[in-house]
Amino acid sequence: MNISRTFILRPVATTLLMVALFLTGIAAYRQLAISALPEVDYPTIQVVSLYPGASPDAMTALVTSPLERQFGQMPGLIQMSSSSSGGASVITLQFSLSLEMSVAEQEVQAAINAAANLLPSDLPMPPVYNKVNPADSPVITLAITSPTLPLYEARDLVETRMAQKLSQISGVGLVSIAGGQRPAVRIQVNPTALAANGMTLSDVRTGVVGANINQPTGNLDGPRRGTTIYTNSQLQTPAEYEALILDYKNGAPLRLRDVAKVVNEAEDTQQAAWIGTERAILLNIQRQPGANVIDVVDNVKALLPQLQAALPASIKVDIASDRTETIRQSISHVQNEMMMAVGLVVLVTYVFLRSLSATIIPSIVVPLSIVGTFAVMYLLGFSLNNLSLMALTIATGFVVDDAIVMIENIARHIEKGESVMQASLKGAQEIGFTLVSLTVSLIAVLIPLLFMGDVIGRLFSEFAITLAVAIIISLVISLTLTPMMCARMLKPETEYKDNAFHSRMGKAIDGLIHYYDKLLKIVLRYQGTTLLVALATLVLTLFLYWWIPKGFFPQQDTGMIQAITEAPQSSSFRQMGERQLQVVERILQDNDVESVASFIGVDGNNTTLNTGRLQIALKGNEERADIGTIMQRLEESLHDLPGMKVYLQPAQDLTIDTRVARTQYQLSLSSIDIDLLKEWVPEFVGKLRQNPMLSGVTDNFQTGGLQTNVIVDRDAAARYGVSMSQVDEALYNAFGQRLISTIFTQSAQYRLVLEVGPEYSQAPSDLASVYVQSGNGTPVQLTQIARIDNSQALLEVMRFDQFPAALVSFNLTPGTSLSDAVEVVNQVRDEIGMPAAVEMRLQGAAQAFEASLSSTLWLMLAAVFTMYIV
Repeated sequence: MNISRTFILRPVATTLLMVALFLTGIAAYRQLAISALPEVDYPTIQVVSLYPGASPDAMTALVTSPLERQFGQMPGLIQMSSSSSGGASVITLQFSLSLEMSVAEQEVQAAINAAANLLPSDLPMPPVYNKVNPADSPVITLAITSPTLPLYEARDLVETRMAQKLSQISGVGLVSIAGGQRPAVRIQVNPTALAANGMTLSDVRTGVVGANINQPTGNLDGPRRGTTIYTNSQLQTPAEYEALILDYKNGAPLRLRDVAKVVNEAEDTQQAAWIGTERAILLNIQRQPGANVIDVVDNVKALLPQLQAALPASIKVDIASDRTETIRQSISHVQNEMMMAVGLVVLVTYVFLRSLSATIIPSIVVPLSIVGTFAVMYLLGFSLNNLSLMALTIATGFVVDDAIVMIENIARHIEKGESVMQASLKGAQEIGFTLVSLTVSLIAVLIPLLFMGDVIGRLFSEFAITLAVAIIISLVISLTLTPMMCARMLKPETEYKDNAFHSRMGKAIDGLIHYYDKLLKIVLRYQGTTLLVALATLVLTLFLYWWIPKGFFPQQDTGMIQAITEAPQSSSFRQMGERQLQVVERILQDNDVESVASFIGVDGNNTTLNTGRLQIALKGNEERADIGTIMQRLEESLHDLPGMKVYLQPAQDLTIDTRVARTQYQLSLSSIDIDLLKEWVPEFVGKLRQNPMLSGVTDNFQTGGLQTNVIVDRDAAARYGVSMSQVDEALYNAFGQRLISTIFTQSAQYRLVLEVGPEYSQAPSDLASVYVQSGNGTPVQLTQIARIDNSQALLEVMRFDQFPAALVSFNLTPGTSLSDAVEVVNQVRDEIGMPAAVEMRLQGAAQAFEASLSSTLWLMLAAVFTMYIV
């Protein structure tokens, strides 16, 4: 059977078929998404619950534990980790890669619903879950500043006018706002004045909630006209709240303004963001899976002038960071390298074939195979990224092989004196099966890549499939277009005009052939020695595999540096802000730094008040040093800052870690007994710090936070008729930024926050200003029924699979591989005699590396075995 015969005899149809393939590929190329790496839909979901005023222990008991018990019953759950800090609970759920994200979301929502009756009834809002794809960092970050307008007013405009418009852009996924400043109305009570009037904070709360009502009031429907009923039951402005009458004292009204100040302010005053040293609101924009990252950012930039025009002139919108700048550069570099590879392949082909017409035939295979691959990539949902373009670059060296073999076989028949047409028909028939077997053997080597597990397999499957598709398309072209062109373009050798270049190249190639002939004779003469050399080479290969240091993904220079700042554990929000600005000012002194965006406060990523985040954007590659040099320079510059530790690491396109750590690689220590962690975590971390292979060793086990204890004398409380619930209620009303009601408007909703004035909430001594209502209705000073003392406590309660845990992270010193570091960690654990009750597990990139390492050798052997079977 001659597969090529029909195509040789029908040149027009064959040409049109190839033109159709080329045009289809070009059309698909224009539709392909562009990204740094292939899509990795890693099924991870993060559940965030906010309960302002709750301590870490209270968050764990009241919110985290009930949710974890329900989440622990979900099928397909691989790992569950949680962090409970002051007012926030963050639970991260990692599912099996085989589980569809939509199914995981349904399971999470069902678990949240099942836990609803176990959660506090006054939780301001139900737990919120979001998909967390480690590969999807913000593609562009916008900074909104205003020199005159309060940031809470700017936040309101940004949320209602900007964020919604940006979300409507094709390809935009999540638009998140950092920096807090959600507008609210805050009632700041003077507790002393309140107690002097015989009232407590609970009375204020009851009065305000009862005066701010928004519910249906019905309508009237008469014989001729109908009308709706409206009441002025909703209070809107601070002035309206200040005029609210709480009670009558001696016949005179006691208004809220007499005992409190009502102001427009931010809902959470313990969150802040800056761009440089200027307070700002940050908009982080992520793309949808499969969207073209370049188009998304370009569309966002195109919309910015329109959005700026819709805002007051005092509000300024700037681009804080643009992730696509380095993506554009890297994609452009890979494309240029691919074109160079194509050119070199054509040049080498011409040098050895020594015929322009013979060179044109295989040279057409290269662009046709690559362009045709674009069509298949589009159908499979692939993108143009560094790995797929690398596969196409490698393919340029493979796709001409089949065509050259076909040409050489046809040329052999022409040299025997057969006609060009007859030689093409006969040569194609003879070599067809050989080409198929060659192609299948090449593809067989790629098959094991498809069976790599975890996220590594997700990444390299696109690489392997793209390369395999290009090789298969080249086979099809070599069996169809190549013999057809040979039948029309090749000539008998006598018709070729030789020249000096061809003559010199012929002599050089003949010399190579002669040298090869001599070597081949020697090898055949000493067959035993040759086999021993081959065996020694195999043994050496296995030894080198064992000996060569192993790592995960190479460190990228994306033009971005991420940093985590850490102040002393007793730091207040105000002090943390001052020290954060000192860090920013020091970083901005570096000439290679373009901008710095920073954040402090508790949110889904930042879990304690004494830590902050920095996003450092560097200048273009041509204008600066490499990222390693810059980081080293910044570390030296920041090292001597008093009371502040700064941990730097380069931002990467793929971040497998689902939790932000201070340094690059992570491991967890967990135990059912938290006292064991308190004993062994410091010793383990201290020992790791002594090892020269590791740097930046740190942990998040912060046990030195200040805690003010209110020890109630239950007998004294009973004499006054005061219950424990009243004590907790009074403290929550005073110091918990309690959300007590909602103000509804046509465009948004704003919360009403109850607290004592800032001057009454600065030190433990201010607890003396809190009063609780006694059984006879008179206020009782808290210090009359309780004593106040201080102690140390955990700033953050972390758990893995519902057990107390600590996260340890580290960097590698220059010249150290990840495999060496993992070995060091295991050695240290054994050296200090850590008990089995403390479980150590690698996390994130380190865990993925260890999992992939265990299967790499077997996959390599499987590739060799598969190739020989084929």
